[in-house]
Amino acid sequence: MMTGNEKIDLIGIGREELCRMLSDFGMKPFRGKQLFQWIHKNGETSFDRMTDFSKRDREILNQRTRILLPALTEQMHASDGTEKFLYRLADGHTIEGVLIPDRKRLTLCVSTQAGCAMGCAFCLTGQGGLVRHLTASEIVGQVLLVRKILQEKQRLTHIVLMGMGEPLANYENTIQAVRILLDPMGADFSKRKITLSTCGLIPGIKRLAAEKLGIHLAVSLNASDSLSRGRIMPVNRTYPMEELLDVLRNYPLPVRNRITFEYVLIHGINDSLDDATRLTRILRGIRCKINLIPYNPVQGLDFASPPKRRIEAFQDILQQNRYTAVIRESRGREISAACGQLRERERAGL
Repeated sequence: MMTGNEKIDLIGIGREELCRMLSDFGMKPFRGKQLFQWIHKNGETSFDRMTDFSKRDREILNQRTRILLPALTEQMHASDGTEKFLYRLADGHTIEGVLIPDRKRLTLCVSTQAGCAMGCAFCLTGQGGLVRHLTASEIVGQVLLVRKILQEKQRLTHIVLMGMGEPLANYENTIQAVRILLDPMGADFSKRKITLSTCGLIPGIKRLAAEKLGIHLAVSLNASDSLSRGRIMPVNRTYPMEELLDVLRNYPLPVRNRITFEYVLIHGINDSLDDATRLTRILRGIRCKINLIPYNPVQGLDFASPPKRRIEAFQDILQQNRYTAVIRESRGREISAACGQLRERERAGL
């Protein structure tokens, strides 16, 4: 909760709201648009370098507001080009991000919570529980920081809200961040280049549908029947798979868009050929593609990735039934790029 003396963090404020705020400060409303562009288009964090503002206006901004990015505490590089970031927030909590190069794409995986309350059995982040929601400033701040790190060398092309946390459990802050990232006067990301991933919070999916933002939706499914899903994903007990799939059948998809189902393949849990066959049946009527993700083993969790032959056989069944099914090989394994690993290592002092 903000105290009377605390400066206003500008990163998470939309363009129109900035115009109103600066008007309240005694500036012309158009200054809000200029300030928004300085922050989100130019990546500027110092008011003193915003030379089209008068000295008086810059002093007001310095006194009453701030542009605060997360602090980068660790950056690791993998042989496949993947980079892992550990950020420290203003209150000392840490979150993670991953930068993934793929041909002409450069994708940043962004966190929406510190920790996670969903408790998926195979996910390290969920084992520690939820610490807190991230603010819209902290979500957008991850993007601004990485763009600053990249500078002119590379251009960030895609954003995936697939990092730590469940985006739809932090709905207002996540959607505010998405709107800021989409703004044509700021970062100007295309709606087709932002993906929000959820474990299946039905109320949040319905709210997202009503927003009509046009961004991509990915759903972490990870099982071919509700009973099996409930064993590894506690959210299924509240929002059963059958209800989730019914909602997704009616989800308003833009032309050419498909829902992405993420299916983490875990040996002996959800990787049988019967699982693949069931999956072809339960996804009927949903315009979708399936990402098959071999499990990335995590120390302390008793799960393993299936043999390569099993993974390919699983994919074959889906493809024979005319589904687009892509095997997503694990990236950055030697730098602990699976969600939560770097943060846990830092917390353990390793």
